Amino acid sequence: MVDSKKDKRQKREEYRAALHQDDTTELPRKKFYRQRAHANPFSDHQLIYPPSPDQMDWSLMYPAYVVEDDKPADSEDTAMAAPGAETEAQSSDELVSSTEPKRLSKEVEVADIGCGFGGLLIALAPVMPDTLILGLEIRVSVTQYVVDRIKALRAQNELAPESNPNSYNNIACLRANTMKFLPNFFRKFQLSRIFICFPDPHFKARKHKQRIVSPTLNSEYAYALRPGGIVYTITDVPDLHHWMVQHFDAHRSFERVSDEDQNADPCVAIMRTETEEGKKVERHSGQKYVACFRRLEDPPFEEAEAEAEAEKKVEE
Repeated sequence: MVDSKKDKRQKREEYRAALHQDDTTELPRKKFYRQRAHANPFSDHQLIYPPSPDQMDWSLMYPAYVVEDDKPADSEDTAMAAPGAETEAQSSDELVSSTEPKRLSKEVEVADIGCGFGGLLIALAPVMPDTLILGLEIRVSVTQYVVDRIKALRAQNELAPESNPNSYNNIACLRANTMKFLPNFFRKFQLSRIFICFPDPHFKARKHKQRIVSPTLNSEYAYALRPGGIVYTITDVPDLHHWMVQHFDAHRSFERVSDEDQNADPCVAIMRTETEEGKKVERHSGQKYVACFRRLEDPPFEEAEAEAEAEKKVEE
């Protein structure tokens, strides 16, 4: 049994090493990136994250959007390079130092929290070609799969004569623990959309504190999401659906999107059909529960308090 596990691990390592030797257009094979379905968000995953969003260098993840006349980011002051953007997502703790992060012509505007194997990212890329979209995933191997998948898709498009050469340059994947570090990556009102697709239901009551929707986390989503922005949720677990609806309805920064507006949103249709979990539910003839919530304007007297609370979270 031990030898069998070693053989599988060796095959995975050999496969990934071969895949990274050249600028291959071969899409990665999921079986070489398998990992446990769930990760404890309260564990110490030894993640490195920027002290503040201003110190995040997104240029490695979105090189097509780097401002050409910007200064090179290779001198002595410290700024965080994007974890998970390297060829090996596992080496995200080896961050480079720079005078300041390279500037992009656009900001990251859409976040897929717990992006899994990247199905939603890939589907959204051509639908929102002028928007930078980021997948956040805590599992090492799964993050690496998405990074390799995006790299291969970009290479394929460069060789296709009739394709848009910038296809898939607007998506990237980052290994991160969203429950702990979301305000470290995004400024106030930076995001226009947040997707929470088929999150871990954590069925046991004692594990409900690990759910990705809670009063505290909803306040962080409200901080990062601009007024008018949308949080999209989908699950196949009725209890979790009611939990998410209850907690967003109870939060003063959100209102539920009407069924009419929800059904007219093309992102909802994509979210229903393009995620790996969504396809699995479809194969088993399961039911999907969708709820979307719009970010409201902050009352003037609450704005300063909300900002101070989020900044305190970053400092901690």
